[in-house]
Amino acid sequence: MAEENREKLHIRLHVYDTDLSVNIPRDEEELYRSAGRLITNTINTYASISKGQRSDKMVLYMAMVDIALRYEKEAKRNDTEPYDDILKKLTSEIEEALKNET
Repeated sequence: MAEENREKLHIRLHVYDTDLSVNIPRDEEELYRSAGRLITNTINTYASISKGQRSDKMVLYMAMVDIALRYEKEAKRNDTEPYDDILKKLTSEIEEALKNET
């Protein structure tokens, strides 16, 4: 347990208008800070676009949808399942061809 705590780092993460106190894995500090900047920048963008036309809550929801959409697009772009299916089929065909040669 003590070793696990040494692996953690306690940081104050600034997200939009709030400082969060979080314990994170040491090797992920830059990722957390980058995520905080992404959230802050996205909220600021939507806040400046709506300039008082929408509530703070609505601006936060719009920013969350924007970030989630980016995540979903990236996940879809990195989906390897279609390639896995093709590789399985090709492997099967190669194995069958090799069996037929002997």
